[in-house]
Amino acid sequence: MSKTLKNPPENKENRELWLQNVAGVLIFNNIREYAISRINKEITKEQKSEIIKGIDDAIYGLMMMMDGVTGELKNEKYSVRIEHKIILEEYEKRILELNTLNSDGMCMGFHAWKENDFGEFEIFEE
Repeated sequence: MSKTLKNPPENKENRELWLQNVAGVLIFNNIREYAISRINKEITKEQKSEIIKGIDDAIYGLMMMMDGVTGELKNEKYSVRIEHKIILEEYEKRILELNTLNSDGMCMGFHAWKENDFGEFEIFEE
């Protein structure tokens, strides 16, 4: 059974922080947990631990790109980067869009999200 998203906070700053934490849930549930579930069950604990470290390092690399720390190529005339947006819609109408290059930092959330801490504002209905 899938979880139901809770309505976002009304306050703009709280809503933006909540939205970043929802992105953390999506990344950790859809990337990290998926990758961990694909690990061969017949390996040692030490091997599994090293594989999980590699998964976490890859996710952190993605977070650095999302924050604009890495991931740009440029010359004297052109630059290329990937922008990451977190989008909140209400009845299919975009009401908030955060470009992670302008957010408080996906990298800042990574360590808390790894510990299953997605902030003070509830993300899912009880």
